[in-house]
Amino acid sequence: MWAKEVEDFLTSLAVDKKVASSTQNQALNALVFLYREVLKQPFEYQVDAIRSTKPKKIPVVLSRHEVKSVLAQLKDTH
Repeated sequence: MWAKEVEDFLTSLAVDKKVASSTQNQALNALVFLYREVLKQPFEYQVDAIRSTKPKKIPVVLSRHEVKSVLAQLKDTH
């Protein structure tokens, strides 16, 4: 594989398949292993693929009214 093919593959994992960053890293490490251990060649490519990012999670918060409703349903102190 050439550097462009490696970059395209890793980029497609992030953009098209929307894999987690750990999955993308594992794919890169598998390619490095293939070259080093199986093909006995150094992996000399500079990979500038688009990296996967963690999705931003918005916290779920109860309103004051919802908290009062939940607390009103409690019967014991514990």
